[in-house]
Amino acid sequence: MADRFFQNEMRELVAEDEAASERAKDSLTKLLHLPYKTLSQRLKISALDLKQMVVRETWGLSGKRVNDYTLYTGALGTAFLVFKSYQLTKDDNDLKLCSQIIKACDSASTDSGRVTFICGRAGVCALGAVTAKHAGDERLLERYLRQFKERPVVDDIIKAGRQLSSEGKCPLMYEWHGKKYWGAAHGLVGIMHVLMDMELKPDELEDVKSTLHYMIKNRYPSGNYPSSEGSESDRLVHWCHGAPGVALTLVKAAEVFGDKEFLQAAVDAGEVVWNRGLLKRVGVCHGISGNTYVFLSLYRLTGNVEHLYRAKAFACFLLDRAQKLISEGEDAWR
Repeated sequence: MADRFFQNEMRELVAEDEAASERAKDSLTKLLHLPYKTLSQRLKISALDLKQMVVRETWGLSGKRVNDYTLYTGALGTAFLVFKSYQLTKDDNDLKLCSQIIKACDSASTDSGRVTFICGRAGVCALGAVTAKHAGDERLLERYLRQFKERPVVDDIIKAGRQLSSEGKCPLMYEWHGKKYWGAAHGLVGIMHVLMDMELKPDELEDVKSTLHYMIKNRYPSGNYPSSEGSESDRLVHWCHGAPGVALTLVKAAEVFGDKEFLQAAVDAGEVVWNRGLLKRVGVCHGISGNTYVFLSLYRLTGNVEHLYRAKAFACFLLDRAQKLISEGEDAWR
């Protein structure tokens, strides 16, 4: 199992100290000692450089043609990255480029039967609506918003979850490719997160709450969560499967319900991520980047600076080693 992640040997807390940073012998310790403001600038420069490379390789070299339109593995993911860059820099060129890529994804997905956010039309329409809003294009905004009717979708989700749950003890349950997944990408906890953003009836809210209690009760002794119903393989600590994605939803649940059990379970999941979340990959779905969001989410909820430091530590680890991981792959670290 340990071959999936780096042993976390970073100290629990490293003080901000420019002088100590200069004295430190290894590059990671140097970064950990940097004040947040200084480190933030380094992260920004590195992120924008990486964005340029991604745009060049996924959009420029493709001749601006879309073969895969999805957010998960395709051009819409590039558009989302460019939009995040726009949010950071307020560079109108980023907003224009994002709109251009979304337009191409829109055309490529017109006849698609997939409706999910990360793998279907919902992602195109959601990012299209947000981008149109920022661009001040009310006509385009309305067009994207008309694509989906919110309440009927919620009704179908609740109905489907209750139908499958009749086979077990969990109030809501879903299948994807024949498995009852628990994770944030294709499973139970991701669906619960979305439902908590909707206007739910009291009995529906109770089903969401009880489903999350069921998941907490049935986690592994390690504190990690199964990738699917009944799985005994305690291996995955990813955003898509395992404690990271669950932690983000539990933070949301703590905000929505004010339940201390959800808060404590989120903190417990964060411990799993701190100990086993330095993965030998860099991405959001099953890499260090996605796992770092757990600590940012916990910090925003609790104000506890320990979580902010842990986010800083994971970001420093990425800044120090991501390029080698990207260029050489995880086998370089075995």
